[in-house]
Amino acid sequence: MQSRVNEAIQTHYTRSDLANVILAALEKAGKDVSRLTPEDLAPIDEFHIRGRAATLELARAAGLDATRRVLDVGSGVGGTSRCLAKEFGCRVTGIDLTDEYCRAATILSAKIGLAELVDYRQGDATNLPFDDRSFDVVWTEHVAMNIPDKSRLYREMHRVLKPGGTLAIYDILAGPSSPVLFPVPWARSPDTSFLVRPEELRKLLEEAGFTVSDWSDTTEAARAWFVSLAEKIRKDGLPPLGFHVLLGADFQAMAQNQGRNLQEGRIVLGQVVAKKST
Repeated sequence: MQSRVNEAIQTHYTRSDLANVILAALEKAGKDVSRLTPEDLAPIDEFHIRGRAATLELARAAGLDATRRVLDVGSGVGGTSRCLAKEFGCRVTGIDLTDEYCRAATILSAKIGLAELVDYRQGDATNLPFDDRSFDVVWTEHVAMNIPDKSRLYREMHRVLKPGGTLAIYDILAGPSSPVLFPVPWARSPDTSFLVRPEELRKLLEEAGFTVSDWSDTTEAARAWFVSLAEKIRKDGLPPLGFHVLLGADFQAMAQNQGRNLQEGRIVLGQVVAKKST
């Protein structure tokens, strides 16, 4: 099943020559692509609800600093890894199922001078290509929704963490209402969507050997962010650079459904920090 799901997920996310598509959109937005900054990439950089603000909140909750070796599971086009490297001085390795995302992440990171602190590999989150006890922090934002075998996912994260290491999660979870309305940014149909409820996630983490140290429901902040985003798009139209560059023509339908899913309690947001005790 996992291989079939992986193929469908890569089809959902892949756009050919993505780095050049992003650079062309930046040029259209009036940016000098030979002198890019992290702020220039911000509209597309962090492919999750509330973007960089959510990343910084989780980083502070997880206690990141320059001594931490971080694995970013589901690193996308590299926005989160670049943010952590720039803001906290962390050395970050990103892994993503979609090879085109890894290529784009590498190119964009070099463009803003962070190639020394970040690197990217294509791979499967349920079979991480790293040795046991390799990282101080395992980080993941908006990734587990696409992974059916969550027990294996969290066991692998536990395996590659050093003793006392930190797992930092920001994910979309199943809400009290159902079903989810599709398409959404992570799936065009239920075939590649695997949400669990908050209590299920907590149980999965504990069974994998983690102790949850911090749990925040950030759904209300996500709702407010979506209302603001929808109003901005309604007023100004789609900007030259945004998530629609990654997802294509049906992004607006995905965004509308995502907003409804949040408003109607079909999905909730969880920010979770957990520790590996042994």
